[in-house]
Amino acid sequence: MVPGYEVAIIGGGIVGLATAMALTERVPGPKVTVLEKEPRVAAHQSGRNSGVIHSGLYYRPGSLRATLCREGVARLVRFCDDRGVAYTRDGKVVVATSEAQLPALAELERLGRANGLRGVRRIGPGRLREIEPHAVCVEALHVPETGAVDFADVCRALVGVLLERGATISTSFRVENMDIARSHVTVEGSDRSVTARVVVNCGGLHSDRLARAAGFNPAVRIVAFRGEYYDITGPSADLVRSSIYPVPDPKLPFLGLHLTRSADGSMHAGPNAVPALAREGYGWGTVRPAELLQSLAYPGFLRLAGRHWRSGIAEIIRSASRRLFVRSARELVPELDPEDFSRGRSGVRALALTRSGQLHDDFLIEVGPRSVHVLNAPSPAATSSLAIGAHVAERVLQVIDPG
Repeated sequence: MVPGYEVAIIGGGIVGLATAMALTERVPGPKVTVLEKEPRVAAHQSGRNSGVIHSGLYYRPGSLRATLCREGVARLVRFCDDRGVAYTRDGKVVVATSEAQLPALAELERLGRANGLRGVRRIGPGRLREIEPHAVCVEALHVPETGAVDFADVCRALVGVLLERGATISTSFRVENMDIARSHVTVEGSDRSVTARVVVNCGGLHSDRLARAAGFNPAVRIVAFRGEYYDITGPSADLVRSSIYPVPDPKLPFLGLHLTRSADGSMHAGPNAVPALAREGYGWGTVRPAELLQSLAYPGFLRLAGRHWRSGIAEIIRSASRRLFVRSARELVPELDPEDFSRGRSGVRALALTRSGQLHDDFLIEVGPRSVHVLNAPSPAATSSLAIGAHVAERVLQVIDPG
């Protein structure tokens, strides 16, 4: 059987589209296709995030997250310039509001310098007032290379490039099964099927299940955490110029609730981190019992919950209480008016969890039979997407031509 395509990419999020673009530079465009289960691209993580262009501050030096973030920032900015996608580079501050946070702030400064960030430096309250006049701190870290962009806009621009190059994008294609043959893969949907020499799994929230469908058994399971945002309008929206972050708790895998000005000028507070009751559970009312039971029965989830149950309960309470959410935001900017906060959108993070209850702390890309699987792409995956796409494309070409 002659495959219809050289490469079929499952997932029309930013990593899948970036991988497709990288492949069309090496493989003729008509031989690359993207399969997306929703009616549009960027329907989940890629279109439901803070929109921050990360600088590479938080990540272990030498890790894929650190390396591909730094490379990805440069690629992303060039791409936005070339395709006319609006973005900002207004920087951010990470503020320590107590003496106890200063060692963690110093460690962030060390990581930033080790990862090659330009201009990152420790500042005091006086300098902070020049950058963010209404923020408070004991000390802070200024990170000038941070910015903001609408990653859904980036995805739409990527679609434009792919169509120009002759690649195809099939929306409303929900993968139901995969048949791995010696020379090709057949990807079966509800009403059609596609054959390709190699399949690339960029399924995000469903990447572990898609890997198993392709005959590859990953060592991680995807767990879903929802992040909720509040929109800030009125006079409070003018109290923040760029982005203000807290010093993250090094024992937790999230950066903490922060204040972010989007590329369109709007202001937001968030996200928190609460367990989602479905892989695409954007609110407490969305419950998929089968998916919830799979998570609850997974030993890794139970071990994670056992270690962090106190902070987990605190996050759930804050999710239900606007007052507590606003209180967290006011730790960064005390003048924020609670009346200027209104519920905004939410997103769901796909995090890869081992059976021992450890969250995989790096991007995870593995090769299976006639397949390449992006099994963990947490933040800063959107910022890093063009670099991740190039990295995945190299793995794909090695599968096509092992010699």
